[in-house]
Amino acid sequence: MRQIPVDTSNATVMVAKPPQPKVKDRRTGEIATDVNGVTLMIVEVMFSTPDEVEILKLTVPQPGVSDELAMGTPVALTGLVASPWENEFNGQKRHGIAFRAVAVTALSAVGSASQAA
Repeated sequence: MRQIPVDTSNATVMVAKPPQPKVKDRRTGEIATDVNGVTLMIVEVMFSTPDEVEILKLTVPQPGVSDELAMGTPVALTGLVASPWENEFNGQKRHGIAFRAVAVTALSAVGSASQAA
């Protein structure tokens, strides 16, 4: 699958909905994991540029999700990529863009880490 790096340098990003485990199968409630067995989380963020505002639903491995991600928390996104997808279900073609990040970190945590260095 093609991955397109997303430039976040000119964006303001805030948590729109606190992290929650990504559900692989809604019928069984099975939680999604990556190839290494790490739980995947969904974090919804408000991604604001000078031209527009979007709500993005990001998939992030659990170790990359800060503990202090409450709604409205300003965050930094590490390794954000967009991946176009397409599938067919019951004769209906569907397509979209999936967003994945290595980490979502509260800006207060980023500032604290750089001050400690």
